[in-house]
Amino acid sequence: MIYKEATISGVDDPTLEIIMAMLAEREYEGFNEEAGQLKAFIPETDYSEDVLRDIAGMFNATYSVKDIPKTNWNKEWESNFDPVVVEGVCTIRAHFHDITVSTPYEIIITPKMSFGTGHHATTQLMMTAMQHLPVQGARLFDFGTGTGILAILAVMMGAGQVQAIDNDEWSVINATENAERNGVSVELQQGSLEDVTDSGFDIILANINRHILLQYMKALYDKLAPGGQVLMSGLLLEDETVITNAAKDAGFLKLQQENLNGWISLLFCKDKAAI
Repeated sequence: MIYKEATISGVDDPTLEIIMAMLAEREYEGFNEEAGQLKAFIPETDYSEDVLRDIAGMFNATYSVKDIPKTNWNKEWESNFDPVVVEGVCTIRAHFHDITVSTPYEIIITPKMSFGTGHHATTQLMMTAMQHLPVQGARLFDFGTGTGILAILAVMMGAGQVQAIDNDEWSVINATENAERNGVSVELQQGSLEDVTDSGFDIILANINRHILLQYMKALYDKLAPGGQVLMSGLLLEDETVITNAAKDAGFLKLQQENLNGWISLLFCKDKAAI
């Protein structure tokens, strides 16, 4: 399969992250931020010049596009993958990194095409917020697992059962490899929330995007046990009002909000029993 590699530059890092979030909602499957530029990858069959031009134009960003075979894409991703340290929580590295780990948890991943290597602010927000959730012994569900690192961390933190889903076949393959590499058990499934027959989860992790969260807000509520909590990210600060209002309409009570570099995580519970 041929992929398109779009390189976006000419704007500051916070703007690059906004552009990345917008592209993620438009079929782009992988991202690499380096030296003041963003590389975004999308299957050739899904690529639209108009979409890329319009998004770049909104921020007066410059861009270039080239074809790149899938195998070379993975090789380039690996060669540019740097270890990530979520301060006081977790170190995320590839097997070829030789570093001293000073965090409570360490996750070793195979850097491929899946979203969620720990570099993005939303992944770091999720991992930090998870430290304050009752994960020990919990039934936990990771909605849109990507590389699987949040699900893997949940197992390491003592979750009793962890299920995870992603609609992208490659992500599920990569997440399975990463779970095996870290010696943890995660029940992985390809599909969407409609394909999940289980319910009564104590915790749901949903690091996706505004559009998907709004679409499935009531379904997420229904999947939780009484007193269950859902931790959401993939959201910009400007998304807070619309997401919070939709969550309240679904029956959620807002517990917490954290901010990082213009991105936010939001924690809601199904009812007051979780407070």
